[in-house]
Amino acid sequence: MSSGDPTTYREAYATLSRIAAELENGDADLDEVLPLLEVAREAYAHCRQRIEAVRSVLQGDWDDPEDPGSDLDGEDGEEDAADIE
Repeated sequence: MSSGDPTTYREAYATLSRIAAELENGDADLDEVLPLLEVAREAYAHCRQRIEAVRSVLQGDWDDPEDPGSDLDGEDGEEDAADIE
């Protein structure tokens, strides 16, 4: 997302809620609708990305999908005492 855009799930969700309220109430001027929809699209994509990351972890994929070097599952290539017999 570009600078000034929400960086957390909570901020992105608040942005979506605000835009939805503006559109539902008819508060948005017609000239503002397209820019609002673009901001909403970016906020939705951010929320979806965060939800998918959490879903992935809950399903057992503990590696950080944004950090290929992360290794939270303990498989770092080094032998543990339990591996040596």
